[in-house]
Amino acid sequence: MRILILLCAAVTTFTLSATAQAFCGFYVARADTALFNKASQVVLVRDGDRTVITMANDFQGETRDFAMVIPVPTFIEREQINVGDAALLDHLDAYTAPRLVEYHDPDPCAPFELKSSDMSLPRRAVMAAKRPTAEEQGVTIEASYTVGEYDILILSATESDGLIDWLKDNDYRLPSGAQPVVNSYLKQGMRFFVARVNLEEQAKLGFAKLRPLQIAFESKRFMLPIRLGTLNANGAQELFVYTLTRTGRVETANYRTVRLPSNTDVPEYVEDEFGDFYQAMFAHQVKKEKKRAVFLEYAWDMAWCDPCAADPLSAAQLRKLGVFWLDQANASQRKITPQAQNVFVTRLHVRYDKDHFPEDLMFHETGDRSNFQGRYVIRHPFKGNITCGAEAYRAEVRKRQEREAETLANLTGWSIEDIRKQIPMLAGTEPTPRSPWWKKLWD
Repeated sequence: MRILILLCAAVTTFTLSATAQAFCGFYVARADTALFNKASQVVLVRDGDRTVITMANDFQGETRDFAMVIPVPTFIEREQINVGDAALLDHLDAYTAPRLVEYHDPDPCAPFELKSSDMSLPRRAVMAAKRPTAEEQGVTIEASYTVGEYDILILSATESDGLIDWLKDNDYRLPSGAQPVVNSYLKQGMRFFVARVNLEEQAKLGFAKLRPLQIAFESKRFMLPIRLGTLNANGAQELFVYTLTRTGRVETANYRTVRLPSNTDVPEYVEDEFGDFYQAMFAHQVKKEKKRAVFLEYAWDMAWCDPCAADPLSAAQLRKLGVFWLDQANASQRKITPQAQNVFVTRLHVRYDKDHFPEDLMFHETGDRSNFQGRYVIRHPFKGNITCGAEAYRAEVRKRQEREAETLANLTGWSIEDIRKQIPMLAGTEPTPRSPWWKKLWD
């Protein structure tokens, strides 16, 4: 059996220039989680000591081989566990994903105008030998639940070796090196949430794909244990964390939180290969930060977006994700529109492994409600018939295209010569590369 160790804590736009508060532009593409392999998604709803986690897994294979072991900070009762809707995470992913927007230059010969537009495994009957009981191994099965298609156990233990032996005896194949990590969680008083797929229940419910699991609990620690997940990982893993709070943007307290380069102009041809651009750009930024940073991709009030890569989540959708502070009395009224108030979403993206992320992720709420999004801009030169000379406009486009080439090379590490070859130059002209300032210093 492959064990999957997940993570737990626990519009109106304008075609012309943008301001610092309103980015604007026509949304044309987004960089969602589907671009990345081995990507896990976690939604953290947090207010005070109360936390609701929604965990989506990227398990590929037979559901009979699925298993999940998650450290949790407290005892979990049946009513604290729910099976969620994967569509909600897809919607949240789309809403917060880095995006590509475009502008089209107006006719340089026409008067300036502002235009606007609407963004369980089956039990084995025969055992080869009598297995030690959980009690004999120092393991306490504190609770056992069936929730949707999942069979769930809540475990505590006195020693890590006993817990590991019990998990292995019950076909949970823990990776090499798990004992010190498990022991550190036990010393913190943490329990373990263990889940398998109940094949009979899954068949009754008719779900072909595994749905997200949700857990609600109280804890002073705002954290996400990731160390178990690094032990048997084949290379670096992608993690997307979406936090929903009342206070504002969330950052990691024990690792640097870095804003991705944003609001930059890129060449026109990036529109056809935005996915390749974003993957290369993200990998280049990870390397620049020596693989030790957590990247901010989005921070925004859920009530609106600009430009919208997807509609904001409605109050009803947010409540299904566990946003418990929304006023139930007004919920029916809020369903009329997609907006919901007093929910701030932060999207964090981290590529991690055990060498560069030896600690669990610890979070803190900043109270900062300023907006940020990963946003990349294409500015199309005017393609119609230019009836006036417009030499100044043509010269400015050539300079702009060279700046875009340099920006793309700096963001991705791609060869600037290869980039220049792919830029459709205005009227067949070539850009004039800027010479270093010192080139003719002593001529």
